[in-house]
Amino acid sequence: MTTILSPEKIAAQITTQMTVKTLLRWDLSFLRAIPGGAFIALGFMFFITSQVGAAEAMPWGMHRLIGGLAFSVGIVLVVVTGGELFTSSTMALSARAAGRITTLQLLGLWTRSYLGNLVGAVSVILLCYFGGIHHSAEGAWGDLVIKTAEYKVSHSPFEAFVLGIGCNLLVCIAVWTANAGKTVIDKLFLLMLPVAIFVATGFEHSVANMFMLPFGMLLGADITAGQLLLGNLLPVTLGNIVGGGVMIGLFYWFVFRGANTAAEPVAAEQLNRAEP
Repeated sequence: MTTILSPEKIAAQITTQMTVKTLLRWDLSFLRAIPGGAFIALGFMFFITSQVGAAEAMPWGMHRLIGGLAFSVGIVLVVVTGGELFTSSTMALSARAAGRITTLQLLGLWTRSYLGNLVGAVSVILLCYFGGIHHSAEGAWGDLVIKTAEYKVSHSPFEAFVLGIGCNLLVCIAVWTANAGKTVIDKLFLLMLPVAIFVATGFEHSVANMFMLPFGMLLGADITAGQLLLGNLLPVTLGNIVGGGVMIGLFYWFVFRGANTAAEPVAAEQLNRAEP
């Protein structure tokens, strides 16, 4: 007996989930996005902790793999707790293509999740800063935040856009494949590996950068507001939409559109108990 869902069933399930997310009351949607951003920030915090001193102690690829697995804890927390994440909500393009939501409703979902994620990420910045975490390891922790933030804005806008595509392709593949699992262990395994790939490779995640770049600036990184917004967040966000929304959500809706067409309409009572 199989322990995972078929691709056709996952396609129908993703479209239904994205419809429910989009039609959820705006205040509940926004509130779910706050812990989503916070968990991603905590994942990046764990990433930094895992990398302090690692470059001197082990091969480059090995310490990057460890960092990727550390960050993936943030994605796991978002999915398991029912949080809302902008990057995975890009797959709502499948619900738009299926005619279940309007373009205005889609943009509303993206706006709520993006702003809620920003609030959550900034909250963790304040937690780390006033808790003095950046002083850990004789200041090496904070130094690595600064170094990482400055490296992120060293990319050209086009490079940031392309890196954003690669990131969310893998994040949404992680969420997609996690829907195939029927047990918590299934879902954890399916979530963590694709996310570890994107982090270890150096792709760009818009919500993670909401934490890393402002935190780096707060600690003294040589980054301007223009570099943060126009050089990184904007192109990375657009890349995330292409990678997750078009290359995963829209593509797999098209491939399995027969399964989506056959799916039952979402009942009104489902709207307040959406799956992530």
